[in-house]
Amino acid sequence: MNDVVEIAKQIEKHILALHKEKDKLRSSARHKAEASTNYEKKLAQTILQLKNGSIEEFEGEPVGQLPATTAEKVARGICWREKLDADLAEAGYKALIVSIQAIEAALNGYQSLYKYLKEEV
Repeated sequence: MNDVVEIAKQIEKHILALHKEKDKLRSSARHKAEASTNYEKKLAQTILQLKNGSIEEFEGEPVGQLPATTAEKVARGICWREKLDADLAEAGYKALIVSIQAIEAALNGYQSLYKYLKEEV
């Protein structure tokens, strides 16, 4: 009987944890989307600035006239921080989903144990 009570407590604990993680999911998704669009916007602005000659150097290196094929690569390098932010937001979102799945799996296990033990009592 003591096992049933302990497992019931674990089920409740995991349900609460699941609700907390799911509450974080919406803001994490929004952060991911904002970081991604911020990077795309900054990249477009940087490509235009390179094309118009507004950016003359990057980290001490002169930019000069760039062929169209190279401009996007250089712009990506210039926007490295925004890309890092977007990648980190993506990783955080994916980690949150994996965390939710792990809690759900543990919860399912506890629920199965609970059902089995309840039948034994």
